[in-house]
Amino acid sequence: MNKMTLAALVSLFAANVAFAADAKPAAAPAAPAAAAPAAAGDCEAKAVGKNGKPLAGAAKAAFMKKCEANAAKPAAAGSCEEKAVGKSGKPLAGAAKAAFMKKCEGEAKK
Repeated sequence: MNKMTLAALVSLFAANVAFAADAKPAAAPAAPAAAAPAAAGDCEAKAVGKNGKPLAGAAKAAFMKKCEANAAKPAAAGSCEEKAVGKSGKPLAGAAKAAFMKKCEGEAKK
């Protein structure tokens, strides 16, 4: 019994080493043109449902479209969208968010 357990542990260790050798670190994008595929990869990694399972079908397509559109926008430092947070620390939604965004964008134009 001990020999079988030892053999199983050794084979699991060997398989782990083999899989780790196959995994190569991702190279950093060298040019801004490579940013779009990198963003697509980030979106692909984030395409996970509330239950922790990867999205599929129409849900994945909609998520990818929205994620890639957001990744294409340059993030303005201190933008109104980032500031739209309530006292509890949760993001604002609905009418409260709309009112905050209108006020914030109006002040930003001044």
